[in-house]
Amino acid sequence: MTKKAIIPAGTTKPIAPFVPGSMADGVLYVSGTLPFDKDNNVVHVGDATAQTRHVLETIKSVVETAGGTMDDVTFNMIMIRDWADYAKVNEVYAEYFAGEKPARYCIQCGLVKPEALIEIASIAHIG
Repeated sequence: MTKKAIIPAGTTKPIAPFVPGSMADGVLYVSGTLPFDKDNNVVHVGDATAQTRHVLETIKSVVETAGGTMDDVTFNMIMIRDWADYAKVNEVYAEYFAGEKPARYCIQCGLVKPEALIEIASIAHIG
């Protein structure tokens, strides 16, 4: 098995030892993605809708860098800080997965930075 790091152009150093994506045998594993700017600061503080869109755009850039599209995403792991944001997250999520939906789960938990309201990790099958 050959493993390849997937790092979109303009990506800055993450806050921990990981890469945005890792590809092996046509499967892309996208690391947990938080609503961070290029300096690892939380963007859109207090706005679950905007944070979700930011996270999904970041995931989209990783998937596209690997040669895929969001239609290639087969599984998402969603972590939210507050169930009150669940409907907002789903509304934005549906924009990115308009066709056949990937499998997923969603849990409520604490996140790395308290201002972050959402984190998503994904798996895509490309090729």
